[in-house]
Amino acid sequence: MGHPAPPTLLVVHDQGSAGPLRILSAARGLCRIVFLCEAEHPLLAPELRQIAAHADVVDITGLDEGEVGGLAARLAPDGIVTFSEHRLRLTAAVAARCGLPFHSAETAAALTDKYRQRQALAAGGVQDTGCVLVRHPDESAAALAVTGTPAVLKPRHGAGSVDTCLVGSAAECRDRLAEFTEAEPRKSVQESARESAPEPVREFVLEEYLRGDPALAASGWGDFVSVESLVVDGEPRTVAVTGKPPLVPPFRETGHILPAPLTSATAADVVRLEQRALRALGIRHGVTHTEVKLTADGPRIIEVNGRLGGFIAEIVQRRTGFDMVAAALRLALGLPVTAPEPPAPGPAAGAVAFQYLLIPPAGPVRPGPLSLIETLEEIPGIDLVDVSAPKEPGRGDADGSWRRGTLGAIGVVYGTAPDHAQLAGLLRLLEERMDRFWYGAPDADPAVRSGAA
Repeated sequence: MGHPAPPTLLVVHDQGSAGPLRILSAARGLCRIVFLCEAEHPLLAPELRQIAAHADVVDITGLDEGEVGGLAARLAPDGIVTFSEHRLRLTAAVAARCGLPFHSAETAAALTDKYRQRQALAAGGVQDTGCVLVRHPDESAAALAVTGTPAVLKPRHGAGSVDTCLVGSAAECRDRLAEFTEAEPRKSVQESARESAPEPVREFVLEEYLRGDPALAASGWGDFVSVESLVVDGEPRTVAVTGKPPLVPPFRETGHILPAPLTSATAADVVRLEQRALRALGIRHGVTHTEVKLTADGPRIIEVNGRLGGFIAEIVQRRTGFDMVAAALRLALGLPVTAPEPPAPGPAAGAVAFQYLLIPPAGPVRPGPLSLIETLEEIPGIDLVDVSAPKEPGRGDADGSWRRGTLGAIGVVYGTAPDHAQLAGLLRLLEERMDRFWYGAPDADPAVRSGAA
């Protein structure tokens, strides 16, 4: 008697928090993966070619929502998931067509629309944050009258801090909006952040600036955290509270720290707020990544994301052994998932895992040789330096690279430290070394100093 066929799981694939190889690894022995994606898109094709012999890839290029839904239904899937912000709404539509658990269309809309999400959080009594929709530079003054100054300008739809900045006046807001909505720069900046159905007019939101309170975080840390959760039948289960190094201007993340450098009381407040937000948005199923600002008035929601956060699966697995990609697949198939006990925050946390993104400064720079980055591996506590630098790395404002947000990173440093105090010193050393790289200081290279080069 033959073995029963494994369940079929649809992965609506695009640029996101898990690549095809990582997904197939997590699916081994669990299910058959079928990728629904734009198979020949230049951003996706290289990885898809690597897994062509090991997975089914169904091309959805040029298909509308209804056509993708019909195609998916004919595959008789047992579950559906996406790891891409830009495919959440399409995945919700296909899930509804196939009768599979996922975010509802209404919830997916709130998760991918920053304006609608603020409205939903306010209506749910979670948080009232000043937020105004802006479509034209001439609307800047009226919008700032609602939010006050400074305010945060960001795309209504998007991820990774693309085209996100602080504005302090109507004139500055007008200038930034005009820059962001110019046709050619927008195309180049947004090439990695496609929507399945792009809007004819790119819209932005202007939001009240949530001012961080340094007293709520240890000196030298970022003033925000993220909460990683599994949601089962509407009940959030916390996997981790992840800390951050300080942002690089204007609002670009520079990595993740697990456990977060918070007191247990602050971490508990953060989780309570996050769970209220998930319920207010109607999230009943799947993996979430919620960013929370630490302010003088307590934790405040920055945004809720209805999918696995970027880089989060790696740091959670490295620190706890728990595989969030596999958990996302199991949830999508309706299989039981047990969330681990979150790592204790604060001074008693023990070993601390970290990722440090190599983000170019916002101003013009003159990068040194990549050998300056390669020498980072010599620093105790650094396990891996993964560099994918362009031919002319880190030109800063010379090419507007800050507009690409975290997509502008030229690499990632992975490592561990015995505790938060020693990690703080290690991060300071990394910042100093990278300053020498960005500004082309030759004395940072041991080979140069020794006369060997």
